[in-house]
Amino acid sequence: MVWMVNQQVPRGRTRIWGAALLCWLFIMLVTPKIPLSYKNHLYADMRNFVGVPNTLNVITNFPFLIVGVLGFVLCLGGGSFFNIRLPGELWGWVLFYGGIASVAFGSAYYHLRPGDNRVLLDTLPMMIAYSSLFSSFILERLGERTGLSCLFSLVVLAVLSTVYARTFNDLRLCMTLQLIPCIAIPIMTFLFPPKYTHSRYWLWTVGVCILAKMEALADMKIYQANNYIISGHSLEHLCSAIAPVLITVMLVHRSCRFPRSNHRYVNEAFKFGAMELRTKNRLYVTIHTNSDHITNFGILLRL
Repeated sequence: MVWMVNQQVPRGRTRIWGAALLCWLFIMLVTPKIPLSYKNHLYADMRNFVGVPNTLNVITNFPFLIVGVLGFVLCLGGGSFFNIRLPGELWGWVLFYGGIASVAFGSAYYHLRPGDNRVLLDTLPMMIAYSSLFSSFILERLGERTGLSCLFSLVVLAVLSTVYARTFNDLRLCMTLQLIPCIAIPIMTFLFPPKYTHSRYWLWTVGVCILAKMEALADMKIYQANNYIISGHSLEHLCSAIAPVLITVMLVHRSCRFPRSNHRYVNEAFKFGAMELRTKNRLYVTIHTNSDHITNFGILLRL
């Protein structure tokens, strides 16, 4: 009997990261400096209700607290509720939900009195959440080692970009880091096979994030269009809170794309003395028996 296991390994991974780095350098070189001016702290809706400045911009951060704390507690339970199979995945999701919960406090504190001194607390939690979410996606598509290395690198880069923006009064690095996942996730969704089901939730999450950014840009126009009920920035908070909700639903309902029986076949193959032959992007596992009749059995593992 002959057993063959084809494990698809992403090709050209180094080229992809090199191209991403070149694109980032190109953006930083060709785009002008984007300073943080006082206009960034002037929002369409600055009404005061029950003694709370910028009331709606403050209270619309509350959904972040609910989703973030709930997800963080469930992750601390070992990740079994979220069908987390790899130990390294847990770190990314813990940081993601921790960042989402921190957004509620940082953003609410900033909107009580918007200014340069408080904007760091508004930006940093969201940057950490973006970075950990993107690294969790990379881990799912490209493997645990690559995902964990990206988690460390992206979180450090998120902190450095926030400090850079505050020190040098330049928002380009922060904006680039928020833009990269919105572009890279849809592209990588079609380039690399998923390990889990319900992959469409990644695309929906990206769509919600893009919609939230558009609402922020149209802050005053949206405020005027709905007769000054709610501003575009407040809607941005509510829309952004939908993103972790979608991710949570995905984590609850997802499962491995390949059945557990495939693991049994592979384990039995190695138990009976499998021979390995590695090529550039495939792994062949072959078992030879004394039988005159040879049967080929193929298993495709989409990781």
